[in-house]
Amino acid sequence: MGQILGLGVTHYPSLTTEGNLCRRIKMCLADPALPERLRSLENWPEPMRRQWGSDDGLAHSDAHRQEMIDGFRRARRALDEFNPDFCVIWGDDQYENFRDDCVPPFAILAYDAVEFQPWLHSQRGVNAWHEPKEKIFSVRGHRQGGKHLASFLLNGGFDIPYAYKPRHASLGHAFTNSVLYLDWDRQGFPYPLVPFTTNAYGRYLTASEGIPPTPSKAQSFEGHEDPPGPQPWRCFQIGAATARAFVDSPWRVALIASSSWSHSFLTAKHGRMYPDVESDRRYYEALHAGDWDIWQNTNLAQAEDRGHHELLNWFCLAGAMAELKRKPDESVFLESWITNSDKVFAVFRPPQ
Repeated sequence: MGQILGLGVTHYPSLTTEGNLCRRIKMCLADPALPERLRSLENWPEPMRRQWGSDDGLAHSDAHRQEMIDGFRRARRALDEFNPDFCVIWGDDQYENFRDDCVPPFAILAYDAVEFQPWLHSQRGVNAWHEPKEKIFSVRGHRQGGKHLASFLLNGGFDIPYAYKPRHASLGHAFTNSVLYLDWDRQGFPYPLVPFTTNAYGRYLTASEGIPPTPSKAQSFEGHEDPPGPQPWRCFQIGAATARAFVDSPWRVALIASSSWSHSFLTAKHGRMYPDVESDRRYYEALHAGDWDIWQNTNLAQAEDRGHHELLNWFCLAGAMAELKRKPDESVFLESWITNSDKVFAVFRPPQ
């Protein structure tokens, strides 16, 4: 009889480096395509003005950074206490492994092992651990678990691609950052990984090439959109089926969703300057209560309007936890109007 742990985390890229996390606000203010009303702080939402303060958001940045680190430490404790045979991580591939030659809505990466060098070509500055640029990280895969999951989903009518080796990048940053952050204190990450990709960026994948668009850059996407990503309700169904795949398996499996929530640069109605915090709150309250109706009935147009593109990863986790009839044992909502996105951490432990 399999045992399942549910975890929700983020892979927020700026956490990899030192410095103010609020730099995007100044980028937007300098962009000629920013709606004119947003150039005046008086027109910002009051919580946003408060977080920006008189120090360009530095105090909020420092506090928010520590809150995220604390969240990863709690998630790592839960992971170590559970001691999984392997982890399935839902994360988005942002034009990294999947590019113009193949863009699947989902894919299971049933690798034996993978190496990556996150600092080698990084343009973000000094990494938070002051590790050398050439440092190589190694992560074990779990091919048997990946094959089992792909077989179960295919037999259940889900047309899921799978792969035994990378196509382009060894792993997208949604997965590499998740490993780096879950090992914030550098104890090592001993758990094998089965990455489960979602095409979260959908219509903007090849146009943006995975780079967060400024307001000006986003204007160039118009008329050049790709086909859409998967529907949120389908992600919910995929997550539920994933839980069923492991309930009767011989393994202890951690199912992990990795992403921040509404992204400012994807929220067009806010000038691509700040996220849809109100929508994030509604979804968080439903998740906290284990009320899954809003999650299983969301369509892609609604998700895109709210900047919830990357939340597709959490829709998979929500489906899995709904299938198991769980609500989180621990959860926290980290509200941030000025660091691009709100962050949520959640732990769903198996019943004793």
